[in-house]
Amino acid sequence: MAKTRQKKQQDFFKFIKWFWILFAVGILSVVLIFQLASWGVFGEMPTFERLENPETNLATEFISSDGVTLGKLYLNDNRTPVDYNELPQNLVDALVATEDARFFKHSGIDARGTLRAVAFLGTKGGASTISQQLSKLLFTKKPSGGLERLVQKVKEWVIATRLERQYTKEEIIAMYLNQYDFINNADGIRSAARIYFGKEPSELRTEESAVLVGMLKNSSLFNPIRREELVKNRRNTVLAQMAKYGYITESEKDSLQQTEMKINFSPESHREGLATYFRMYLQGWLNNWVEENPKPDGEKYNIYLDGLKVYTTVDSRMQRNAEEAVQEHMKNLQAEFFHQNTPKRNPTTPFLDISNGAIDTIMDRAMRNSERWRHYKREGLSEKEIEATFHEKTEMTVFDWNTDSYEKDTIMTPMDSIRYYKTFLRTAMMSMEPQTGHVKAWVGGIDYKHFQYDLVKQGSRQAGSLFKPFVYAAAIDQLRYSPCFTLPDNLYSIEAGKHGNMEAWRPKNSDGKYSGENMTLKSALANSVNTITAQLIDRVGPGSVVSLAKNMGITKDILAVPSIALGTPDVSVYEMVGAFGTYANQGVYVKPVMVTRIEDKNGTALYEYTPETKDVLSKEVAYAMINLLEGVTQYGSGARLRHTGAKDQTVYKEIITGYPYELNNPIAGKTGTTQNQSDGWFMGMVPNLVTGVWVGGEERSIHFSSITYGQGAAMALPIWALYMKKNYANQELGVSKEEFVAPEEMTINIDCSKQQEDEIDTEDDLDDLDF
Repeated sequence: MAKTRQKKQQDFFKFIKWFWILFAVGILSVVLIFQLASWGVFGEMPTFERLENPETNLATEFISSDGVTLGKLYLNDNRTPVDYNELPQNLVDALVATEDARFFKHSGIDARGTLRAVAFLGTKGGASTISQQLSKLLFTKKPSGGLERLVQKVKEWVIATRLERQYTKEEIIAMYLNQYDFINNADGIRSAARIYFGKEPSELRTEESAVLVGMLKNSSLFNPIRREELVKNRRNTVLAQMAKYGYITESEKDSLQQTEMKINFSPESHREGLATYFRMYLQGWLNNWVEENPKPDGEKYNIYLDGLKVYTTVDSRMQRNAEEAVQEHMKNLQAEFFHQNTPKRNPTTPFLDISNGAIDTIMDRAMRNSERWRHYKREGLSEKEIEATFHEKTEMTVFDWNTDSYEKDTIMTPMDSIRYYKTFLRTAMMSMEPQTGHVKAWVGGIDYKHFQYDLVKQGSRQAGSLFKPFVYAAAIDQLRYSPCFTLPDNLYSIEAGKHGNMEAWRPKNSDGKYSGENMTLKSALANSVNTITAQLIDRVGPGSVVSLAKNMGITKDILAVPSIALGTPDVSVYEMVGAFGTYANQGVYVKPVMVTRIEDKNGTALYEYTPETKDVLSKEVAYAMINLLEGVTQYGSGARLRHTGAKDQTVYKEIITGYPYELNNPIAGKTGTTQNQSDGWFMGMVPNLVTGVWVGGEERSIHFSSITYGQGAAMALPIWALYMKKNYANQELGVSKEEFVAPEEMTINIDCSKQQEDEIDTEDDLDDLDF
């Protein structure tokens, strides 16, 4: 009996011995496994430097002058990180309550959660902490099998503990939310908040934060765009977790769970969003900048991955006003254009006044310049094979003003689509602060997704009467004429050989009539009288006008012949806005500025702009020009800005959106209309804002048949008026309604009620001047 008892004791001690040996071996094995993992035996582990600077792709961000993100440049990752203090408390609470309730108590590994997960085989929740989830996102690849997943889990634990030593709890939360892919180009919490709710993370409401935290489980499964009901249920689960851990009350939970899920899907792509044309201009500008400004180590900045912050001059509020003004007017204008250019009324629609042969040439050129042609050319197809594809019907999505999205699905041949797109009138608009050159709004077309050619800076079109102020400015500057100087409205001829013109030049007035009476320069410019402009350029010479235009920012070559007085040169909206800004800025030309500063991802300044200015006109001459241009809006072609609703409302009721405008503050402006109404312009100025608008067809043969609708006052002026009314509705923008600032000493007479007796009014009097 004693032997039996002794044997049992020996067996028990042996069992205890081996139990502790195995336990110790187990513990040592686990420790060894973790140690081996930390040494990199199971694969590369991050170094201290990588923990401090995780390798993530960061999008370049374009920031408006009022602090709003206009858009981003990225390849695959639309990521812009935010600090912890930019996260709302409700988002942090939702995250901790749902993903890691003891986050602030453990050191990277939740022992209690791990034991629970092992004991219940994961049926009562997993054990992965936020730190582990971050380590998984940052440093490990997706495993291909069970063993690899086990090894990865070990590495995640090691990395999680390292993260906990290197970062605060708050930094880990921020890193995790910044790193997570919320799909639909929503990389990180900032992109997710903007894309799904149209707001910054700090503005998220509790129920909105719950949606985004719910997506952390599986963003593809819980996609708010595709599975609304599933996402709502997941949101409610998150809200329940918040109530469980005391972050919200039961009554708050019940109330929030009953709310509808209001997703404001605002995709952030290169072709959508605010200021698309401006952003694409900036992309080209940045490409040039990185070529000339390498990193300290000689490498080039990557504008898609290096997280640059580009601070722009554009004001997001004014930009939105500009885009809305363009959409409101162009939609109505296009409807009238379609009404006038039906195949019944115009068999060659949308083209006018050209032969079928000329139309074929235009269409063939468009076909060969298309991306479709280039694509098939790269694939090695012959020209005959490529051309055949343009006559095969195919499914496509095209632009359409009459839908909420401005798109419709249809079936047509690519050749028909080319003709279809040519029926649309195009536009360009730019707004600038003349004193600083800061560009405040930039609209390069009616819809970037379908019309990607930027007509603000890339495109140049004939200026028409918009060029006349250069002639008047040269005359006032060189001959000391005043706005009250008079010339006769008679048919005027400049003989062949004079000023380099090959043939005699005898321009007609637009209406073909001549009053024969003396007209002041102010009245002549206001009513765009060609005969007066012809006399002025004859007196100052075309060369003087070209020189002045060049000094005011016109870069294109201009042939110095008399006909430029009526606007034959091609100019861009960008150049004309800069030039007209000279008048509003007391004779000083300031080159338009789009970017004020560039920073790297750490906030280090890489670029600061330096203004480019040039003294072109005296203050007196500039103010005299302002006085001339005010006449245009007082009683000339721009006077409908001030109407309270007269005959124009009847004549243009189909296209003049928002009329009457009733803008009674001081406005200087000039309309421009080219031959056959191919181009309509309007330049409008108040003391601190100069804005230019152009409207026309892609081809010069695409235009209204009559000047009633085809003039600049009907095509372009309404966009300016709508834009300014929207600006004035927001007093925070500070757009001036004041008088233009006059020079302290003004020797040029601008008060035509006090006409000077010694005003020069004949060409013979020029001989008496001392130049």
